[in-house]
Amino acid sequence: MGSKANHEVNIDSLAESGTKDGTILLVDDEPVNIKLLDRALSSSNYLNLLSTTDPHAVLEIFRQHDIDLIILDLNMPGMNGFEVMRQLQALGSEDLPPILILTAQYDQEHRIHALKLGASDYVTKPFSMEELLARVSNLLQVQLYRKFMKERNEWLEQRVSERTKELYDTRLQIVRRLGRAAEFRDNETGMHIIRMSNISMILAEAAGMCPRDCELILNASPMHDIGKIGIPDYILLKPAKLDPSEWEIMKTHTTIGAEILSGDDSELLTMARIIALGHHEKWDGSGYPEGLQGEHIPLVGRIVALSDVFDALTSTRPYKKGWTLEAALEYIDDNRGKHFEPHLVDLFQERLDDILAIRKKFAEPPQLFWSAV
Repeated sequence: MGSKANHEVNIDSLAESGTKDGTILLVDDEPVNIKLLDRALSSSNYLNLLSTTDPHAVLEIFRQHDIDLIILDLNMPGMNGFEVMRQLQALGSEDLPPILILTAQYDQEHRIHALKLGASDYVTKPFSMEELLARVSNLLQVQLYRKFMKERNEWLEQRVSERTKELYDTRLQIVRRLGRAAEFRDNETGMHIIRMSNISMILAEAAGMCPRDCELILNASPMHDIGKIGIPDYILLKPAKLDPSEWEIMKTHTTIGAEILSGDDSELLTMARIIALGHHEKWDGSGYPEGLQGEHIPLVGRIVALSDVFDALTSTRPYKKGWTLEAALEYIDDNRGKHFEPHLVDLFQERLDDILAIRKKFAEPPQLFWSAV
């Protein structure tokens, strides 16, 4: 709010001061002309004046100072005003200041040539000082207003960016908390969710997904089992094997999850919905809920399927002992082309060291299972 107020004050001050704060560069090979212009501009309260009689120095002065207006002569030895303008244009800068040509060349050919090279105004000698000062004031006012608007737009873009990040972070926190809600209803742990999502990101990187989508899968995959919120406890927590009718109900957690996550077009929740719906599909078409096969299964669903199964197999729970790494890797390899996409299995094996580092980094706290010993 304070920054906005400052911007408003600045633009008011700009109008009131008559743009006297602008920095003007005078370029003329005749010292007497420089002196005349300097005196006239200083008398009109333009105090930020720079000057040079060497046209070769213009580029370096421009680089070192924030110039708001250049008053440029055309006829100069060694390098004329046209060449000076060409050098400035060659910089490709979006912040080139206006150029006021002040010259004895009054013919139309010179005027048109100068304007084509980027000159903003053209005054011929002899000239009325009152007219020149009016043109200087007009050009500076436009330039300083343009700079003000650029700064204000940058400020607004920054505020929009900050607000967008706040909204994204808020949505992300909601997603994470919904994921935790699903964990509380199941026998899974928060560390499983962290490991599975990080392994999913590693596989996404290996599969060539862009950095933004890799970050999205890291944050969206924890929602894969959110639909279990809608599964009755007698099924979700049943210690024995589910009967066929119970299993059919259990399978609906995929569509329930997709429904919970629907209705929002953000990239995060859109990917979370795709994962919730597709992480139990199998490469050979024997999965659920839709029996999709091969590449008809979204890539993020195929990735999470592999990550989730691997971590679930190797994790110890109060009701089961974790598989050995060798047994889990054998299972994954045996299910290449059945449950899992063959290429993803190859990538999993290539990135195994990184995946094992994730398992170590986010290992279960030993005390978690003390009652099971």
